[in-house]
Amino acid sequence: MEMINIRDDYIKLGQALKLAGLVESGVDAKMDIQEGLVKVNGEVELQRGKKIYDGDVIEYEGQQIMVKSG
Repeated sequence: MEMINIRDDYIKLGQALKLAGLVESGVDAKMDIQEGLVKVNGEVELQRGKKIYDGDVIEYEGQQIMVKSG
């Protein structure tokens, strides 16, 4: 499992996908999220603006990314 570090309390899901290098652009993130291809903590998430906090796990195309704050 990979980890991404954020400076603030949260990051939006679309931004997290870009930060982790899983998508090329915000448009790609939006499309994949709306198509139900992204899970947050094991649940399909359809909102690009979903706030992702420390300890949350994002799943996309067989990869898992944990978000760490601080």
